[in-house]
Amino acid sequence: MTVNVNPSRSTRFPTLGEQLYQLASGAVTSGELVRRSLHAITVSQSTLNAFRLVLTETALAEAADADRRRAAGETAPLLGIPIAVKDDVDIAGVPTSFGAAGRIRPATEDSEVVRRLRAAGAVIVGKTNCCELGQWPFTSGPAFGHTRNPWSRKHTPGGSSGGSAAAVAAGLVAAAIGSDGAGSIRVPAAWTHLVGIKPQRGRISTMPGPELFHGLTVYGPLSRTVAEAAYLLDVASGPMPGDRHTPPAPDEPYLAAAGREPGRLRIALSTRAPFSGFPVSLDPDVRAAVTRLAGVLADLGHEVIEEDPRYGLIGTSFLPRSLAGLNDWVRRVPDPALLDPRTRANARNGRAFRGPAVAGALALEKVMQRQVGAIFTRVDVVLAPTTAQPPLLVGATDGASSTRTDRVIIGACPYTWPWNVLGWPSVNVPAGFVRSGLPVGAQLMGPANSESLLISLAAQLEAAERWYERVPPHRATAAVIP
Repeated sequence: MTVNVNPSRSTRFPTLGEQLYQLASGAVTSGELVRRSLHAITVSQSTLNAFRLVLTETALAEAADADRRRAAGETAPLLGIPIAVKDDVDIAGVPTSFGAAGRIRPATEDSEVVRRLRAAGAVIVGKTNCCELGQWPFTSGPAFGHTRNPWSRKHTPGGSSGGSAAAVAAGLVAAAIGSDGAGSIRVPAAWTHLVGIKPQRGRISTMPGPELFHGLTVYGPLSRTVAEAAYLLDVASGPMPGDRHTPPAPDEPYLAAAGREPGRLRIALSTRAPFSGFPVSLDPDVRAAVTRLAGVLADLGHEVIEEDPRYGLIGTSFLPRSLAGLNDWVRRVPDPALLDPRTRANARNGRAFRGPAVAGALALEKVMQRQVGAIFTRVDVVLAPTTAQPPLLVGATDGASSTRTDRVIIGACPYTWPWNVLGWPSVNVPAGFVRSGLPVGAQLMGPANSESLLISLAAQLEAAERWYERVPPHRATAAVIP
């Protein structure tokens, strides 16, 4: 399987498809691509700070091996392509710090998603920064400082997969793996002008853990185009023995879905945020961007209506699972005293939600799926803002109390987390730019196992919008196609 790409398309960064074309044609070697990526990471680290760990020696060795394999006639979907993964994913021999400080014991084996990437020939160049234990929609922490947005270094790229998003947006790598437990792929994708796919729960195995954060968190891809995110999802997907969730296999490769029309759909434009205990105000520029995108969908022949899912008190299923999962992770950290005080406070609250409270929250999930899912008897897809606000300033919550931090992050990012409770797929697509020049996004949300439909619709939007042609001002020029 290959990514169809027009090598003459005018882009200022090499996309995944362009890198595959260059490798196949002999225009570059994997060694050249990986050295270029490593150099770009190095020169950007003092400004963007996207990476927690750079695997220079192993990446160069893997690139040399990829070149030998390609010269011998071998093929593999990602053979020789530099890829980054988030710092909550196990790589054998290096720590899985998950944004925390301290001496963390190295992982003994690759996680399944890394094993699949390696089996496809990918070269893992490093682990990207994320906030402590994935709690917040910004990428900052006492262990590494602030990761910054390539569109404006004064602003965060979002979180918790902000390092992965910054790396792709700045051209350090063409694609990366993130994780999403409350919007942690979709929010940074929105705030860095990328495509980010939160797949169906269980679509990408979370082994060696049977599930993450009591079923809230999944792994997924970030890239500049829909086809490349779909291609990476194809590579990474598949069940493993021990997985707690095993959705049915798709009827076609996701890359194939990205190459076909979705048909005429009925789409609900929803701007009402679910109840979360704090006030939420949708920024007028964000509202205008999402409404404009709804107009594009209408122009493409879809029927767009205004309707909101019935979220009800869906937070009663989210909060216990989230905080209990956080408490589970804190117990794996060698020195909790090094953690942010807000992390420790949240973990203490999480102790109260272990056991029966989590079981009750999980029991509510089926109720919530029926309640929210009722909208899909009337529409095919829900279009909603990914965030309520444009990117936050770096350090917007530095030194803030837990309550103040919650107020800020819920006010900025109230829209994504219900789909983590439901376990259903959602795709962030770029929605344009607000008056300050910062990017924002919209999410396409579907029922269970609807990734193919969402990917097909996102690709149709991309053909109309051509968002991949616009790149940020703060970029690593070493990664640009000569």
